[in-house]
Amino acid sequence: MALFSSLTPVFVAVLCVIIGFIIKNSQKKHESRSKEKRSDGGKVRPWVDEDLQEDTEINSKDNEDDYEWLETEDKENLHHIPYTPHQYSASEILERSERFYSLMNHRRSVRFISPEPVPREVINNVIRTAGTAPSGAHTEPWTFVVVSDADVKHKIREIVEEEEEINYKQRMGDKWVHDLKRLRTNWVKEYLDIAPYLILIFKQIYGVHPNDKKKTHYYNEISVSIACGILLAALQVSDF
Repeated sequence: MALFSSLTPVFVAVLCVIIGFIIKNSQKKHESRSKEKRSDGGKVRPWVDEDLQEDTEINSKDNEDDYEWLETEDKENLHHIPYTPHQYSASEILERSERFYSLMNHRRSVRFISPEPVPREVINNVIRTAGTAPSGAHTEPWTFVVVSDADVKHKIREIVEEEEEINYKQRMGDKWVHDLKRLRTNWVKEYLDIAPYLILIFKQIYGVHPNDKKKTHYYNEISVSIACGILLAALQVSDF
């Protein structure tokens, strides 16, 4: 279980960075959607989950620059890669599913962090695993950054704590603070200094080809969220 306690900070760091990033971008998206509603006559579409809407068009408008967008006819042809899945018996499928559930059922969100070193290759492997996630149009719109330098980790902590304090004191409202009160949490995140590694995850709203043309990254935020979930699962399974 030593490795589990060592990997726990990575769970928390990942969640912390994701939450901060989503909160910071939610206001911008809300403003863009409000403008869109006004422009289309204020149509109400209750069947649309705003949190899952494709933001590619919004982002492309917000990030106009000197780059040209890659047209369909410019895109490279993809070679077919044959794939034959491994076949398991019904009993093997059941056993594998039960084993995986058992591993994942031991996952916990905690704030007691061990400074015990973790082999860097373990971190590399879980990131490779996260990179197997599905993504819109197979664009893989994610960047994983591993931080181990103490000074850089502390600077990250300062940034995260500043944003979290705003969350608690003004951004999220009294109900959010009340709902978290039973968990005894606050904006102080000393574990960001203690953790041997922090994994920062960034979404790429578009890619850039060697010819300096932009490549659309469809459903980039949703794709990155899926990759983060697989990353957390890989960290949990690495508890050997």
